[in-house]
Amino acid sequence: MANTSPWTILNIRAKQIEQTLRDNFYESYVAYAGDAIAGVAVIQLKGVCTGYLKSIAVKKEFRKNHIGSLLMDHIEKRILSVHPNVFLCVSSFNHDAKKFYLKRGYEEIGIIKDYLVKGYDEILMRKSTGPVLAHTEKN
Repeated sequence: MANTSPWTILNIRAKQIEQTLRDNFYESYVAYAGDAIAGVAVIQLKGVCTGYLKSIAVKKEFRKNHIGSLLMDHIEKRILSVHPNVFLCVSSFNHDAKKFYLKRGYEEIGIIKDYLVKGYDEILMRKSTGPVLAHTEKN
């Protein structure tokens, strides 16, 4: 993960990724292809940004095998089981990822200028099944 884009461009190191994967604040999911780890996803279901996809990564050799779609299916189902919104940020240079999210029904809802690295923005996106208060009233 740390050796591929966007993490290389954002200067995020393997140690930082490992800390996130071990942090009990987040839920982490691993996708396997046989015995090989093909991808990972990290979500946040607590705190201010409930329903946030913090990270998703698929190894290069598995990117054409729909592993990303399968991971997204799983995390969307998990998040939407407790919250009506899935949020994520995609880096402004990551055009393929942005196109992937748009095809899945995400909408661009904001831009965070120079958030992680000077010169690159983070695009905040959301997929929603409805307002939070309506969801809270049902449950």
